[in-house]
Amino acid sequence: MRFDVLTLFPGIFDGYVRQSLLEDAIQAGIVQVHAWNIRDWTQNKHQRVDDRPFGGGPGMVLSVQPVVDCVAAVRAKAEPPGKVVMLTPAGERLTQRVVERLAGEPRLLLLCGRYEGFDDRIRQLLNPIEISVGDFVCNGGEVPAMVLIDTVIRLLPGVLGDEQSAADESHSEDGRLEYPQYTRPRVYEGLAVPDILLSGNHQAVAKWRREQSELRSRERNKPGDAIAPPGSDS
Repeated sequence: MRFDVLTLFPGIFDGYVRQSLLEDAIQAGIVQVHAWNIRDWTQNKHQRVDDRPFGGGPGMVLSVQPVVDCVAAVRAKAEPPGKVVMLTPAGERLTQRVVERLAGEPRLLLLCGRYEGFDDRIRQLLNPIEISVGDFVCNGGEVPAMVLIDTVIRLLPGVLGDEQSAADESHSEDGRLEYPQYTRPRVYEGLAVPDILLSGNHQAVAKWRREQSELRSRERNKPGDAIAPPGSDS
């Protein structure tokens, strides 16, 4: 699978692609990650890629020309041209079901915003898949792009050492959380590993894990109190 990251700060990805499972997947030829600088496609003589918003307001907006030209040029560098993914707080929430859908694509172009966002004509012209990693705002789309890459590559054959890992972990089913895990030592500061995990009874262990997973999932998904705003008495 190929990821092309379109950003104003490609250097952010230099260290990221040299870490852990992603580096292993790249070395094994399972994954490619290429970072491109949108600024290389600006036609502005001052190398500007943003401008003040029409109608007034704070901040700057990414201009349509360099972004659209960058996407066209990067798409032409390999086949297939790939799907464009716009990382934006206004997008569809990134869930495990969305990750599974994206993992079926051979190539994704990840469009990272900055400043006050994109000129809306970029969205209209490119018709991207719009993705949000949560109901919050980052300084740019680079960290969300890393989140997307991290979640997607786990589902590619050969990336994880044990393919069952992806099947058993949290959110492999909607609303489901993984059971607690333990390793050595058996006792630490008075906290002991549950006896059932030391029993050697695989059926009993599997039953305990299912029960613990269901318990965690119910606790996580039950309605809770809203978080009180700062300065409140709650």
